[in-house]
Amino acid sequence: MSQLQVHVQGVGVYGPGLSGWQQAAEVLAGRMPFGMTPISLPPAEALPPAERRRAGVSIKLAFAAGFDAIRQAGADPARLRSVFTSTGGDCDNCHAILETLASADRAVSPTRFHNSVHNAPSGYWGIATACRATSTSLCAYDGSFAAGLLEAASQVVSAGEACLLLAYDSPYPDPLGQVRGIPYPFGVGLVLSPAPVAAHAATLRLSLGRQEPSRLPDPALEAMRHSVPAARCLPLLQHLAQGRSGRVSLDYLDGMALDVDIRYAA
Repeated sequence: MSQLQVHVQGVGVYGPGLSGWQQAAEVLAGRMPFGMTPISLPPAEALPPAERRRAGVSIKLAFAAGFDAIRQAGADPARLRSVFTSTGGDCDNCHAILETLASADRAVSPTRFHNSVHNAPSGYWGIATACRATSTSLCAYDGSFAAGLLEAASQVVSAGEACLLLAYDSPYPDPLGQVRGIPYPFGVGLVLSPAPVAAHAATLRLSLGRQEPSRLPDPALEAMRHSVPAARCLPLLQHLAQGRSGRVSLDYLDGMALDVDIRYAA
């Protein structure tokens, strides 16, 4: 695969101990200690009250990270194409539907069914932002973040337009949680553009490789990276937080990694 080149306009992130990019960048740059405090998500802003009441964790994660990234980028959400990626979508909703189907009353709530589709956060995003640009929803198990980054970068290069990438994962309740253990909710957003919009913007060059995934020196952050598919982005975010050029390898498909070269203008 030839290299894809894109530029980072904005970053958003929410997870345990990480509450928006401004605070998370201080942690990832080593200027603040990391603490595994419970995640605190803002309401899914811009959604009408009726839809906001129906919004599950995956939608709240996508919205929190998305608006965080867009504010830094100074971008118009109504004009941005988007890529949504998640390994399991709305895991609470999936659990509730399976519980209903296993009960005597097998009537599934229409709202539950409506929110169970994998592209539900993309639909809610379109309602909230009135965006009619192209939107893609995908999953690739533990490689979901890398697959989303690859798709978003491909769209930026092929269309010559900026693209919002949103990756998010939430835990399954037991008993599914015993099989697919995702201990924490985590969401990340990146606004990527075909040309740099600021002198200090990071340039990303993507290529496929077979390197071992990059790891983090902090044991708690490394445990989160390893256990939550969306958090596989953390080595990349650490470079962005530190304003440091270098290369990271991200989990992708079996035996394959997505290599990301990060460059800052001298």
